[in-house]
Amino acid sequence: MRLKSSFRRSIYAAFAVLFLTGAVWLVADWQKDISPDEVWQQLAATMLMVHGGAAMITLLLLGALIPIHLLRSWRAAKNRISGSVMVAFNAVLIVTAFGLYYLGSEAVRPWMSWIHIAAGISVALSFPVHILLGRRKLP
Repeated sequence: MRLKSSFRRSIYAAFAVLFLTGAVWLVADWQKDISPDEVWQQLAATMLMVHGGAAMITLLLLGALIPIHLLRSWRAAKNRISGSVMVAFNAVLIVTAFGLYYLGSEAVRPWMSWIHIAAGISVALSFPVHILLGRRKLP
């Protein structure tokens, strides 16, 4: 089911901000451990803050997406496989983000972080595929 262009652009923008801030944070976090320069620590903190804010907006957009896109497409039997992949990866991102933010366990945190990073990269790779498959099937 095709989305209104303004809503579609909002989702694209939110996912782009999430991916970019996550990628920049990953580089800054790696650099702050090997460079004595304070700029990396500040950049990592800023990217994490923007990433979290964008995630909150994205949660709202994903919630709105359920009745107007996901359920309608599922009933119409359109793009079910890639749609299910998108739902699964986003669910993993939500659960791991919750765990990273609220769980204090130092034993679990590294695993949760790597799973979150892998799921984020997977969404970034799957998102264009989902869009292309959906557009291909439209009349």
